[in-house]
Amino acid sequence: MKRIKVSTIIVLSIVMLFSSCASLNKTQKGGAIGAASGGAMGAIIGRVAGNTGLGAIIGAAVGGATGAVIGNKMDKQAKEIEKTVPDAKVERVGEGIVVEFSSNVLFGFDSSNLSADAKTNLDKLVIVLNTYPDTDIEIQGHTDSKGSETYNQNLSQNRAGAVSAYLYNKGIANSRIRTKGFGENVPKYDNNTDNGRSQNRRVEFLITANEKMKAEAEKEAGK
Repeated sequence: MKRIKVSTIIVLSIVMLFSSCASLNKTQKGGAIGAASGGAMGAIIGRVAGNTGLGAIIGAAVGGATGAVIGNKMDKQAKEIEKTVPDAKVERVGEGIVVEFSSNVLFGFDSSNLSADAKTNLDKLVIVLNTYPDTDIEIQGHTDSKGSETYNQNLSQNRAGAVSAYLYNKGIANSRIRTKGFGENVPKYDNNTDNGRSQNRRVEFLITANEKMKAEAEKEAGK
């Protein structure tokens, strides 16, 4: 019961933080959120919100003036991704970026083989990722709830792995990439509708600052 209360307090605190920051821009919000967050809070928020991208990015936040500098860099990168990859849904979160592709943009039905259109879209994304080499990239695979949980878990992992391998072959350093498959366990949309299930079949890219960017941002913030 005590753990539940603590979790509730933390979640309510972050909700209050978002509300109090309503007048701030995204860069300023990045600094504020990071200052009040950490891995534990990020994990809790991600579970409660059903958004693993949100949780992971908040958990990786630095915060303060350094976080604000990182947020500014992420603002620029997000705008470039939106311009370069129109088929992707791009969202700025705290000190990071979530890039979401519906799986039907990347894969055929029930397949982990990248389509020709997928390679075209990923090639566009690679251009921006190579322009900003001081970022880490987590690739997350997700499915809808149809089929067995085990099958969906394996499919999500295979899809995330296929995207990772393609990025690596296009020159993205392997040290920047990590993959996770979540199967059907973290739906963002309603699995009771065809449209919701279609949107839950997705691959997300979580883009966060690596240690080099964090160190440079700290120096810049200290000037």
